[in-house]
Amino acid sequence: MKQNSMAAEGNRPGKSRLNRWTGFDTAVTAISVVVCFITIYPMWYVISMSLSDPIAAASGAVAFWPVGFSVESYRIVALDREFWQAFLNSVIYVIAGCVLMLFNTIAVAYPLTRKNLWGRRWLTYYLLVPMYFGGGMIPSFIVVTKLGLYNSPWSLILPGCYSIWNIILCRTFLASLPPDLSEAAFIDGATNLQALVKIYLPLSKPIIAVILIYTIVGVWNSWFGASIYTTDRDIQPVQLFLRNVLVSMQSGMRADTQTGMTKEVMEAMAEQAMTARQLRYAMIVIVTMPILLVYPMFQKYFTKGVMLGSIKG
Repeated sequence: MKQNSMAAEGNRPGKSRLNRWTGFDTAVTAISVVVCFITIYPMWYVISMSLSDPIAAASGAVAFWPVGFSVESYRIVALDREFWQAFLNSVIYVIAGCVLMLFNTIAVAYPLTRKNLWGRRWLTYYLLVPMYFGGGMIPSFIVVTKLGLYNSPWSLILPGCYSIWNIILCRTFLASLPPDLSEAAFIDGATNLQALVKIYLPLSKPIIAVILIYTIVGVWNSWFGASIYTTDRDIQPVQLFLRNVLVSMQSGMRADTQTGMTKEVMEAMAEQAMTARQLRYAMIVIVTMPILLVYPMFQKYFTKGVMLGSIKG
């Protein structure tokens, strides 16, 4: 009897379902670990290469941990004035881009939430058209040139100081807030500007965090616009500087292989190439660190802002 009861208990649907879901959770966890490893490993590999001995890095001996620990590449980068000038330029572009992006986004999104705004629906449709259809690179270049912004820091700030996607996202978030808040403020004699500053903005930290994350990452990683609109190395962003370093290294190595040189010169060039390889990895790490440090500051509001801004249309 006892054995039969145990067998019946083992054949219960609830227990088999529990075992099945436990196996599913284990599989999902394993897949998540593999995906995380695939995502994180490239950056970890770059860090390991930047901290390894140049000879070990050039020979392919570095797989996971640094081989022959060395910080010489970071010391050389720390003394590179041009690199830090480009780094400072990117910081300035990010700050200016964030300020202008927030101002333009909120200045357009808030009026679109007012039901008494004449032509509100048509303005929304008007914003959707350039969101999906753009003029392209050549019209943008002509506009920048005709405005006298070529070879100016403003050519790297103004074209990216607005985003229709951010405007729609912010409008949706503001529209999801309780309308009783603004109505009570208007009854007390508040203006639209006062309601925006004292009521809506304090409640809009999640969507502001989302806009800041998008803007910081977009401006910090941009280099294509700078390569088109500027030729002055004093105003180039750090990403364009890093790209020029990588391109010059590759073209230099191709030219060296095609030129007849003595053994001593070849050895000197090989050592210089190994040092340049280390500098490349060190620059990549330094350029990536600001983004890795900024995201945790806004993570508290980021997910909430994305979800709330996408629920109500």
